[in-house]
Amino acid sequence: MKKPKSWRVNIVFIFILLFGAAIISRLFFLQIIERKLYESQALGQQTTFSNVVGTRGQIFCENSQETKGVQGSGEVKSLAINKDSWTISASPKDIPDKQKFAELLSQITKQTVKQILTLLDGSNSYAVLQKDLSGEQLDEIKALNLKGLSWQNIPDRFYPQGEMASQTIGFLGGAGSGQYGVEGYYEDVLKGKSGVVVEKSGIGSLFSNNSQISLNGSDLYLTIDYNIQFQAEELLKQEQKKNDIDSGQIIVMRPDTGKILALAEFPSFNPNQYSREADLNIFQNSAVQKLFEPGSIMKPFTMAAALNEGKITPDTTYTDTGVVDFGKYQIHNFANEKYGLQTMTQVLESSINTGAVYAEQQIPHKTFFNYLDNFGFFQKTGVDLQGETYSSNYLLKNGPDVEYATASFGQGIELTPLQIARGFCAIANGGKLVKPYMVEKIINGKDEVKTRPDVSDPIISKQTASQLNMMLINVVDKGFNSVAKIPGYYLAGKTGTAQVPLKNGKGYEQDKTIQSFVGYGPALNPQFLIMVKLDNPKVPKSSLSAVPVFKKLAQYIINYWQIPPDYDINAK
Repeated sequence: MKKPKSWRVNIVFIFILLFGAAIISRLFFLQIIERKLYESQALGQQTTFSNVVGTRGQIFCENSQETKGVQGSGEVKSLAINKDSWTISASPKDIPDKQKFAELLSQITKQTVKQILTLLDGSNSYAVLQKDLSGEQLDEIKALNLKGLSWQNIPDRFYPQGEMASQTIGFLGGAGSGQYGVEGYYEDVLKGKSGVVVEKSGIGSLFSNNSQISLNGSDLYLTIDYNIQFQAEELLKQEQKKNDIDSGQIIVMRPDTGKILALAEFPSFNPNQYSREADLNIFQNSAVQKLFEPGSIMKPFTMAAALNEGKITPDTTYTDTGVVDFGKYQIHNFANEKYGLQTMTQVLESSINTGAVYAEQQIPHKTFFNYLDNFGFFQKTGVDLQGETYSSNYLLKNGPDVEYATASFGQGIELTPLQIARGFCAIANGGKLVKPYMVEKIINGKDEVKTRPDVSDPIISKQTASQLNMMLINVVDKGFNSVAKIPGYYLAGKTGTAQVPLKNGKGYEQDKTIQSFVGYGPALNPQFLIMVKLDNPKVPKSSLSAVPVFKKLAQYIINYWQIPPDYDINAK
């Protein structure tokens, strides 16, 4: 047998070498040079990307019984929480028996069979059958095993306390953003953050674009004490039944820090059903969003200015004739009363308009204006609620004498209830202006940020604050038949009955008043301050409306916090 020629062997061998080299070159090109390209393509086939949004932060409050309002450390109440809400839909073409489908589903959704069939017949591809279903209802529907049915989770905002503090909390609007109150003010804090979620198949894992950052919004703990808020709202409801008020507000604060313990409003609304309200004005928080002429609760600030300038003392006297003339204008006392010789303390006790005018006339108008400015009456309080308003009262600054005269007893000057309450805090705490605040702390995961009270340097001296404090104690003990007095406790306060300006700004309503009372206690060591404002009660003066409301709420807080008495009522 002949041996193959060697050149044939060599050709085969060379061909094998060239083929092997080509394969190796190709592998080098794919695995080394183009490695990143093919890794990206492979990753894209194995990984899915999706945008997600963290859950909205929730809103809570804690009662302050143990700490007497210094901080919330007791029972926690939910004010705004997230609740699963399910929407069910159907693909009509995938339903084998629509009649049976509708009969089974109607037993759970409480729709009629006809209603469901109409929805199915009105769409060829996709039909929304029911919204706002609970998780329990969805479980029942799933158990039916209906073909062609699908469901989607749409998180919903739920307000467990209903109407309580509704203007303070606000609500989540249809666009998914906070409206009014703290929901609106803290929108950027509450709302969940957007992020990218990457899901890898096989032995891969699920992770966010930054696993160290939470996408969830922060939770808010309000300064509101649930029990005090509840009592305040109940008192407003009772006052509506008793004296037929049009509306009303109650503010409760810690005068040393500005912490708001209650912000009650009547009428209120249910934020779970906000879309049913026809009058959008009901969403406004009147304590910070509506101006009014305060009336006689303004007189202590007039006295503060004259006292602090050393132009009067609590015992300074003047003779009241019942009227003060300003050219073609005259200023009278309430019910045209004439009081004769009176001290400045008695001016507050009897709420004498001409006495307030006398005190203001002892100092330059500019000085009086500056004191009002120092008390914060020409600027926002800075409270953390959406939509706070204020008036610059520009007509007063360069106005005639009569403008300053009427402002001295609270007419012709516009303020919000919270501005007035903050001003009284300065009298109660020894002369310092506080910044009111609604949020005690903000929590996100393990991170917690507490609000630090913002307290100014003194705007009046301690001596002035002390003198005014004693004058206001006398108002409670001796004025308006001692209606506000609580045996065993020294309380300080002032009544106000103000006229309501006509909408055209020319004069006042003949048959409407705003009646108010601002008081605090125990007066020698104030722990709470209460402002009661009632719009158009059907009684002639605040001693018959706002003062009894103050007394009931003050007594409740004294009992709730177990505040010891100032003196023994049985001691001789």
